Amino acid sequence: MSNSLGYACVNMQLAHPKKYLESNASRIFSARTMIKKTFMDKGVSYASEIALKNCIDLFEIIKWNKANKFNFFRVSSDMFPWSSEYELIDLPDYLEIKSCLKKIGNFASENNMRLTSHPGPFNVLTSPKESVVLNCVKDLSIQGEVFNLMNLPQTPYSKINIHIGGAYGDRQSAMERFCQNYHLLPDYVKKRLTVENDDRDTLYSVKDLYYGVYKKIGIPIVFDFHHHKFCDGGMSEKDAFNMAVSTWGNIKPVVHYSESRSIEKNDDSIKPHAHSDYVYDYINTYDTDVDIMIEAKCKELAVLKYLEKHGKKYC
Repeated sequence: MSNSLGYACVNMQLAHPKKYLESNASRIFSARTMIKKTFMDKGVSYASEIALKNCIDLFEIIKWNKANKFNFFRVSSDMFPWSSEYELIDLPDYLEIKSCLKKIGNFASENNMRLTSHPGPFNVLTSPKESVVLNCVKDLSIQGEVFNLMNLPQTPYSKINIHIGGAYGDRQSAMERFCQNYHLLPDYVKKRLTVENDDRDTLYSVKDLYYGVYKKIGIPIVFDFHHHKFCDGGMSEKDAFNMAVSTWGNIKPVVHYSESRSIEKNDDSIKPHAHSDYVYDYINTYDTDVDIMIEAKCKELAVLKYLEKHGKKYC
């Protein structure tokens, strides 16, 4: 099989060179941000400076990924601090940012690397509050604009993945709101959007998303192995996996994999939903080619450790 294993947002060795590489090199990190007070004091020019640094460092991470055979990576959604408060084109460093993002996208394309994103949980298209929905539309539009500047495909290959949001006591009507509010998004977001099953049985299983979202508006479903353990919709892992994978058409599906931190640490006081530092079990993809996003806290180190244990069997 040609499954690729990816990691999300932060490269531990580059972000913490002293700890992992015994090096005094500068940190390479693409999610610098600032508190609201700093933004209010220093304004858009400082946000622009930080954003440019994030873009430059993202390119370094992508180049490291290529050199180390990581062809699947989740780009941080925090590259542009307080981006809801300005337009990207108004940033003083916009031309440099635009040039850097274009180079990153070209490099990824030339080297057959897949870049995706997973904007935060405040993106709630199911909300009955108009202001929450409009903020979500703004945030997702910014993520889509960043991917446009990188010339990434306007397909789920370059997915912008979200959870659909709260149920507000009525899952069916909430999913209907999601489908209605989806049409508020620009096409370059809609074409990339995917949804993911939740880790609480009061929210959305793969089956819920399949019939309540995919069947209505055609959005692919990202199967999360760990979440399925807590919200299975009455389906086996294999059946839910296959149902989610079937929504991707001719685009290679993405799945998420993590394990329980409470089991890893043998500590019942830790919520079982929490993600472990590393992953240990063999990932069964049921003879299906998918790209696997490893959502472990130790990022690329977790993938490397997994491959040490399972690499021969996996390949």
